[in-house]
Amino acid sequence: MKKLSIRGLLAIGALLSASIAHAETLTLSTPDSDTSEITLAANKFAELVSSKTNGELKVKVFPNGTLYGGDPSAGVKQLAGGSLDLLLNSTSLYATFNPKFTAIAIPYQFRDTDQLRAYLDSDLGQELQTDLSKIGIKGLDLWSRPLRQITNSKLPITSPADLKGMKLRVPNNPLWVEFFGAMGAAPTPMAFAEVYNALQLKVVDGQENPLNVPVSAKLYEVQKYVTISNHIADAWVVGMNPARYERLDDKFKTALNEAAKETEAWKAANDAADIAKSLATLQASGMQVNELTGDQRKAFVEVAAGLSEKFSALVKDKSFSDRTRTFITTN
Repeated sequence: MKKLSIRGLLAIGALLSASIAHAETLTLSTPDSDTSEITLAANKFAELVSSKTNGELKVKVFPNGTLYGGDPSAGVKQLAGGSLDLLLNSTSLYATFNPKFTAIAIPYQFRDTDQLRAYLDSDLGQELQTDLSKIGIKGLDLWSRPLRQITNSKLPITSPADLKGMKLRVPNNPLWVEFFGAMGAAPTPMAFAEVYNALQLKVVDGQENPLNVPVSAKLYEVQKYVTISNHIADAWVVGMNPARYERLDDKFKTALNEAAKETEAWKAANDAADIAKSLATLQASGMQVNELTGDQRKAFVEVAAGLSEKFSALVKDKSFSDRTRTFITTN
């Protein structure tokens, strides 16, 4: 084997140093655990970004809201302020900054996640994404979530009356408070980081989220019943600090945008495949599962229908609310 000269070794060292210097790393914060659907998607996004840039741009994922102390609203503010590079958090949270995001969560509005994905990919979804600039955030994409289900420690839920008096943790969003309050529950807004302890100490009786959440957060340890209600849709905002985005080379911007779109499709397929697995895990962990029948579901739909004017008012943009309804009825 031919030995490299000192000059050759120095040249290789210089090339490696230049490569390392050119590489950039972005931080990406998620609110949930390593095994949650959103952190799995975040890792897929990071993998795609690295692949598309030959490792020149890396994304380091931090789960459990560790970079913003578990306070989701603080995370949004830190993203806008520049102390976070990238953040994944729910549209229900962003509704506290821009009420138009409430339009996604009108109960029993979307028939399934395919219709939700079409909405997020439509001009209406693009309008929401563009509006993020008003709070100092660059929107890369909106990702769908599975529909939400109810868990609790008291009884199987088969009618709105079963919720009467139940202390139910909900996101900090007035729509959830209106909907569950109308059924007689005691909706309790709370950051998700506090939910396990609140359930364990009986501060609240239940919570509602996509099925993967009680699995990844091990809520089956402190909950007994799962009701498949499919009551509310939600989505994820892929947000980035705009100044950090603008400082990137164009090829890195392209990689981020492409990776966000590709991850959305990957995530939707992964979520769909995970539903049966999550149900099996919850049942194997001792939870009892019931799914609302068609007739049972009608009673919940009727409660939502009776609140339609209140829900529209929460959106605070009649044009956007009307256009959302038109999309739902024509797609």
